[in-house]
Amino acid sequence: MKKIKSLLAKYPFLKFLANRYVLVLIPFMIWMIFFDNYSYLEHRVLDNEIDEIEDNIQYYKTEIKKDSISIKELKNDDYVEKFGREKYYMKRDNEDIYIIEFEEEKKAEADAEKTNSNN
Repeated sequence: MKKIKSLLAKYPFLKFLANRYVLVLIPFMIWMIFFDNYSYLEHRVLDNEIDEIEDNIQYYKTEIKKDSISIKELKNDDYVEKFGREKYYMKRDNEDIYIIEFEEEKKAEADAEKTNSNN
């Protein structure tokens, strides 16, 4: 007991730590931050997942808009023919197709594919 009193006299901040409320509060805070099912660390992980899912939602909404525009355009027969000719190099029986590719377009397409594959 004398050792405790001498320590309290020597270090006054220990008196604050010896308070019974502080003695209960410190383990409670440690438990809530690290060990509880709803701990702060778990909340950080869940918040990151929520942010990632919200980003995915936004991405898929924009993709849905693009696809719905494409679907509306593909309902037009003239656009279907244009799309088939440009995208899949389709042709009529009495036609010849010459494909001219430029260096800049190849580089732009390669860069676009790399960014799409990374996402």
